[in-house]
Amino acid sequence: MGNGTSIGRVRGLGPAKEGTHHWWHQRLTAGANLVLMVWFVVSVALLPTYDFETVRHWMGQTQVAVPLILLVASTFYHFRLGLQVVIEDYQHDETHIVLMILLNFFTLAAGTTAIFSILKIAFSAGAAL
Repeated sequence: MGNGTSIGRVRGLGPAKEGTHHWWHQRLTAGANLVLMVWFVVSVALLPTYDFETVRHWMGQTQVAVPLILLVASTFYHFRLGLQVVIEDYQHDETHIVLMILLNFFTLAAGTTAIFSILKIAFSAGAAL
């Protein structure tokens, strides 16, 4: 059992020619999720109260809404990458394609809904809901 050609090992290319790219994205999103999640937990812990108006006003700030959107985008992308690996490793029949399509649609729909919700709160923080 070989690991491909010598030049392929040097370039980090496996049989599919994209394993290193996928692995690198998983590590980058894991690091981003760690930093953004620490920011989120500390920011929420520092809120004076946890009532609706306080949280709505907090989320309405630009310096809060932007990292929240980045957190949602990074988390859902990391989620998609991880489940893609599970599907590719353990599903070997024709349902593999269907599951990948469902995964992509679900990730896109859930992430878009979360980002839309953050934007709606951020843009209407000054107005009555």
